Amino acid sequence: MKLTIAIVFATALLIVTVVTGQQPPQSPQSPNPRGADNIPNPPHPPGPDPLAHLMFPPDMIMGHARQLNLTDEQKAFMRAEIQKTTTMFQELQWKLQDQAELLHETMKSTSVNEQQALAQLDRVLEIEREIKRLHIGMAVRLKNRLTPEQQEQLHKMRMEHHGGMHGSPDVQSPF
Repeated sequence: MKLTIAIVFATALLIVTVVTGQQPPQSPQSPNPRGADNIPNPPHPPGPDPLAHLMFPPDMIMGHARQLNLTDEQKAFMRAEIQKTTTMFQELQWKLQDQAELLHETMKSTSVNEQQALAQLDRVLEIEREIKRLHIGMAVRLKNRLTPEQQEQLHKMRMEHHGGMHGSPDVQSPF
């Protein structure tokens, strides 16, 4: 089960990275030194997940269930949420794969119908949005089932594991 959870969240993290890479923040335009039209600055790679230090990966919670003194009710709730999310994620992954293949087919022509390509892109992005929403929703539900003391313990565990660096780049997002 840990492997399944890890795969689900690694895939989700990859999708989030791709999506955020496709939507770079707007940067001011700088004049071209040769006097040509202004062109946008190249996009910067996405930084660390700004929510990573606020949420807890399910495998971290469940892997420390005994240390956290999770109640049977908390464990049952979290297992059910993880299972439900994993099932829904798998369905969305299949949909995403189908829609991405259709986008690929649309784009491989030498002359691409722009409206058709953008409409197909919208379908791909909508599924990616659903996946992100699914994972954040689960992360919120899991966090809300933890007591403030349990959350503090998890924060301390994370800090100890990552050398005490708050929000360090190697802190993994639950997505």
